[in-house]
Amino acid sequence: MHLIIPFAASHALIGPEVWAGLQWPHLQALLPLMQRQQVLQEPETPPLHLPHERLKAQALGWPLDAPTLPWAAWHLALQGQHSAAPQAWMTPCHWQIGMDQVVMADPAHLRLSDDESQQLLQAMQPFLQEDGLQVTWHSALRWHAQGALLANLPTASLDRVIGQNVKDWMPQHPAARPLQRLQSEMQMLLYNHPVNDAREARRQHTVNAFWLHGAGKLPAPPPAAAQPLTVSDALRSSALNGDLQTWRQAWQQLDATAVADLLQHVKATGQGTLSLCSEHTAHTYTAAPAAWHQRITRLFQKSSPAATLQALLTA
Repeated sequence: MHLIIPFAASHALIGPEVWAGLQWPHLQALLPLMQRQQVLQEPETPPLHLPHERLKAQALGWPLDAPTLPWAAWHLALQGQHSAAPQAWMTPCHWQIGMDQVVMADPAHLRLSDDESQQLLQAMQPFLQEDGLQVTWHSALRWHAQGALLANLPTASLDRVIGQNVKDWMPQHPAARPLQRLQSEMQMLLYNHPVNDAREARRQHTVNAFWLHGAGKLPAPPPAAAQPLTVSDALRSSALNGDLQTWRQAWQQLDATAVADLLQHVKATGQGTLSLCSEHTAHTYTAAPAAWHQRITRLFQKSSPAATLQALLTA
C-alpha cells in the first residue's frame, strides 16, 4: 500500500499561520512506524513534471528521469483501449495575458460545461485534423488526442504550469513547431467564438488556449504498480490557488481518511509506503522493522508532523 500526498506542504503557503493549531493524530502515530528511504529533490533545471507525478511514474516502473510521461495512453490502456499511436490529453484553458508574462489560470475555475466544451472542440476540429490529430471529447476539461505529432513530444503537466508563466513551459522540442502554430490559430479562432461571447457577457473567463499534457506512447504491455497505489488530490486545488483555510481543512480530512487507512494497514501488516510531496521535493517513508520503532519513536515525539512537512520546503 503506497500513499502519495501531493502538496503536503506548498511554497504557496508559508508562514506560522499555516501550521498553527493543525493536528494530524494519524500522521503523528504513523511517522514513528516509518523510516525515510528516499528524498527526491528537483534538479537545478526544473523538470516538466512535479515530484508527485514523477513518483507515480516510478511506482509504475517508468524511468524517474523520463522526458515524457504518457498519462493519456496509460489511462486509456487501463480501460482496455490499447493503441500503438502516441497520445496526449488536451485541456481547454484561460491564459491571463499581462504586460510581461502570460499566466495559466486553473482550468477548474472556468467551470466549463460539457456543452460549452463540446462546442469549442467541434469548432477546432478542422484545424486539429489538418495537423493529423484525432481528438475525441472525454470530459469538459480533458480531450483525448492521438496522432504522429505527439510522438516524443515532451510536455509539461498541468500541475507544473498552473499559476506560472506559460512561456517558460511551452515545448521547445523541434516537434513542437506545428503545435505552436496550432496554438496561435486556436487563439484567433476562439476569440470570437459564440461560447466565449456568452461567457464574457456573464463576466466569466473565456477559453483562449489549450494545454497539451501527458503525451507519448505507452510501452506494451502497460506497466502496473508493484503495490496498491493511491495518489490523493485532496490538497491540490487549495495549494495551487493559495487557499490556506481550505488546504488546512482538507489536510484534517485527509488525516482522518487516507492516512488513517495507511496507519491501520501498517499496524496490521508491517508494510506500507508514504510519500509526502511539495512542488520541489518528495520524501518517501516505508514501514520500519520492529527493531527500529523504539529508536525513532523518540525522534518523532520531538519532531511534530508539522516539522516533517516543513522539511519539504527547505530540503
